[in-house]
Amino acid sequence: MFETQRLRTRRSAAANILELIYHTIVRNIRKTHENALIGLMMNMSQAVMFVAAFYVMFTLLGLRGMAIRGDFLVYIMSGIFLFLTHTKTMSAVVSSEGPASPMMKHAPMNTIISILGAAFAQLYLQTLTAIVVLLCYSAIVEPVHIDRPLATYGMFLIAWGTGAAVGLVFLAIKPWAPGAVNVLSSLYARANMIASGKMFVANQLPPMMLAMFDWNPLFHAIDQARGFAFINYSPRNSSIDYPIYVALVLVMIGLMLEFYTRKHASESWGARA
Repeated sequence: MFETQRLRTRRSAAANILELIYHTIVRNIRKTHENALIGLMMNMSQAVMFVAAFYVMFTLLGLRGMAIRGDFLVYIMSGIFLFLTHTKTMSAVVSSEGPASPMMKHAPMNTIISILGAAFAQLYLQTLTAIVVLLCYSAIVEPVHIDRPLATYGMFLIAWGTGAAVGLVFLAIKPWAPGAVNVLSSLYARANMIASGKMFVANQLPPMMLAMFDWNPLFHAIDQARGFAFINYSPRNSSIDYPIYVALVLVMIGLMLEFYTRKHASESWGARA
């Protein structure tokens, strides 16, 4: 009755949505720590610990000969960075605010903005982490040479996109079965420790073992990223198209499920989720 109606153009509406997404990204980045720099340092330390652990494991088990000829640490980091981006984006999207969240009561906030904010916050964090770690390695140890850096980053974006797509499906199902989704998302993240193929070179896998990994879009993204990063490696058993198609299909399924869930949202779900 006492509300003032303001006519908005499409440009102003788009600018308003982008501003909301930006503030949601900032809010998600500061979830781990109120100081964004410390949050970035925490994320970097986790990535460095993963790289160090795999370096020690490969060295002790004598598996360095199975790696691609070239910089061994770049080989490890090409798998670790894509794996962390995929799994952390999936977890962030699953943990974003659903239709029954109190945040959804503040117009024009909606679940799509929440999902995009969570996904882009992880893209920002993981990209910055990869750049800083590579720069530090290049300055302290030896210069890093990546044959086709833009194409390699393209595979990084595919790993991020597939993680967001998987998380979107889990998020849409979460209000109906929160316990099951928490278990399934955790199992998926832990299964990718091996199923992502970051410890293997796809060209060296026999057909029996290859069948155990080629269902996973992250496996294709990591193998293709190594093909672009190393001049002497040409991936034959992976594809760029497959993870893109999987991501598109999962996004369509996730959006349909999310739309249905949003229409049937209940206030009591907040106590169950």
